[in-house]
Amino acid sequence: MTGPGTTVGVGVSTGATAAEVLAAVDAVLPAPEGPVRLATLDVRAAEPGVREAAARRGWLLTGHPAAALAAVPVPTPSARVAAAVGTASVAEAAALLGGGRLVVSKRVHGRVTVAVAVSPDVQGNDLQDGDVDLRHDDVDLRHGGVDLRHHGDAEVGPGLVDLAVNVRAGALPAWLRAVLVDALDASAAYPDPRPARAAVAAAHHRDPAEVLLTAGAAETFTLVARALRPRRAVVVHPSFTEPEAALRAAGHPVERLLLTGPGYRLDPAAVPADADLVVVGNPTNPTSVLHPAADLAALARPGRVLLVDEAFADTVPGEPESLADRTDLPGLLVVRSLTKTWGLAGLRVGYALGPADLVAALAAQQPHWPVSTPALAALAACATPTARAEAEEVAHRLTEHRAALLAALPPAVEVVAEPRSSFVLLRVPGGARVRERLRARGWAVRRGDTFPGLTSDHLRVAVRDPETSRAFASALTETLDPIDTTEEVR
Repeated sequence: MTGPGTTVGVGVSTGATAAEVLAAVDAVLPAPEGPVRLATLDVRAAEPGVREAAARRGWLLTGHPAAALAAVPVPTPSARVAAAVGTASVAEAAALLGGGRLVVSKRVHGRVTVAVAVSPDVQGNDLQDGDVDLRHDDVDLRHGGVDLRHHGDAEVGPGLVDLAVNVRAGALPAWLRAVLVDALDASAAYPDPRPARAAVAAAHHRDPAEVLLTAGAAETFTLVARALRPRRAVVVHPSFTEPEAALRAAGHPVERLLLTGPGYRLDPAAVPADADLVVVGNPTNPTSVLHPAADLAALARPGRVLLVDEAFADTVPGEPESLADRTDLPGLLVVRSLTKTWGLAGLRVGYALGPADLVAALAAQQPHWPVSTPALAALAACATPTARAEAEEVAHRLTEHRAALLAALPPAVEVVAEPRSSFVLLRVPGGARVRERLRARGWAVRRGDTFPGLTSDHLRVAVRDPETSRAFASALTETLDPIDTTEEVR
């Protein structure tokens, strides 16, 4: 429905509650005509108080990048705020960015600043870029609402060194590039999955009927959500958010089992005994924690699907805690990816391993020819003993590169848990502003506050070569120096 709408721009200090946000808005908001949109700086849109305020009123919530807000002229500028985030008023710029006329200039109410703009042409049911729809109970606010669809690729951009995406950097191996070129020449015919399925099955000592080939490992999560009807689904967090997002999109309720620092280790006894679907990553993204295989195996039982996301398993030398070859555990579904080690994110290629009846149920949810000929060729080629040996060499080199990164980090940065994969999780004072300032210096890192259980002070950083890591550590040191974590951003 098209009609007038209101955009409420808010600037908030860290920790401001939903009650504070709503009190500030209610003090100045005229009787709105049409939909109301709450808008702020993107790092503030992740604040639990802001998200809960939007959810309580059924308002859309928009988070804008600092650079976008800085481009908006405001009537009541503040030099202090401009120095902090680059825009002279978060509240006024956020209110005006969507267009319209400012009817309430910024008003300060304790830890919250509010400004209001109205527009005659707001589309009441349309989401814009950056919007988070909290009008429905598809976000679990017990642990703070998070954007489950935010991923590292959203952090990268032209001119930025990419430490936000956990995918192999640099060129493909020449032999793999040749395989893909040959596959393109063969792409006039419909894809034949049989050779790739047989190669993957042989690599994991399985029957081909226990292999599901997928258009990216993440497709498995959607297939699980479509094929299963879990009574009690439990997702272990902090972890990759796509499994929960897929389950929620299919209408399944989801419970979160939040692991805590400093170790972020899974206690099998913490998983509800009656959970019939359990999802856990190993190594876990974003903590880089590697859980013991025995702890995960203890979760398998008749009547339960145990989904173990092993997208990063081959980043650990020897894959000591992998369950991919286990056929004795009931309901075990292991998800694997070629994206990380081989740098094939754009090709969308992965697979899952599990009982033949479960694999058949998932495959029934796929369209015909779900995996392309080039992706199938990559699967077959990367499953050979020679390719797996090369992946093992890459994993050993990665271990050395990770040690170089950790050694170069400044003392003020806390390394969370014991990293074992191709990324590390850091806790950084004033992390939200640090991330923005790193971007200004040419570095993209992954924000942590879109993972359930983490905060804006958590940053995930991909492991690169030592030279790149040392340059990043130097930039991080320089970025930390002027940060005032008590500064209010309005």
